[in-house]
Amino acid sequence: MTVASTAASRHSAPWACPCSGHGGAAGRSPARRHRLTARALLALPVLVAACASAPPAPEWQMNAKAASERAIEAYLSGNARVDAAESARARAEVARTGRVDLLARVELAHCAVQVASLQFGPCAAFEPLRLDAAPPERAYADYLAGRIDTAGAALLPEAHRAVVAQPGALAGIADPLSRLIAAGVLFETNRADPATLQTAIDTASAEGWRRPLLAWLQMQLKRVESGGALTEAEALRRRIALVEGRPAAP
Repeated sequence: MTVASTAASRHSAPWACPCSGHGGAAGRSPARRHRLTARALLALPVLVAACASAPPAPEWQMNAKAASERAIEAYLSGNARVDAAESARARAEVARTGRVDLLARVELAHCAVQVASLQFGPCAAFEPLRLDAAPPERAYADYLAGRIDTAGAALLPEAHRAVVAQPGALAGIADPLSRLIAAGVLFETNRADPATLQTAIDTASAEGWRRPLLAWLQMQLKRVESGGALTEAEALRRRIALVEGRPAAP
């Protein structure tokens, strides 16, 4: 998924070890394990989790992993205060290594969830780090900005390569956050159809991700209003009001 998949091919140790033990993922349900692994990989793809049969991961890795996960969850839920605090904590932990390329991945992960929430524009925090980023990360930044070329697309994770080639591949992306990011890129590049919007809405709704859900519902509302679908528009307004926590208009 996203940058995480490219990182996985360059690092021998995965985020979640396949062994059992207190520090591993074996004790969790398959669905929960999948979500935790996917989001952790997106949050900071270079990091590795400790495993019972492996040496403990350095403190900075575990701290940065936890902070990055919390920042992304906070952003998706619309909690700007927690997002800012945890993002700063993740950056500080990575800065302890002096690895600019790792910090570039952290910034890309945050820009990716912004695209998933239809917040477009340059990944400002990544651009000063671009020269020290690896080619797959630079390609992913271009993909998020909607300007990927053929050579860059070849460096993207498989799911995103498929969507670049064929937008209809969106529904086949298993990880919900990767699916939502790809939907955002399709929208940004004017390749999104009504099915793309519905897929994004269903994905954000199922995960309880308030910020992207509101963004996609608003886009859907504009679409149905322009088509004169008044009944559907009213239903969408009621749904938006519910997510925003305010009474629906009578």
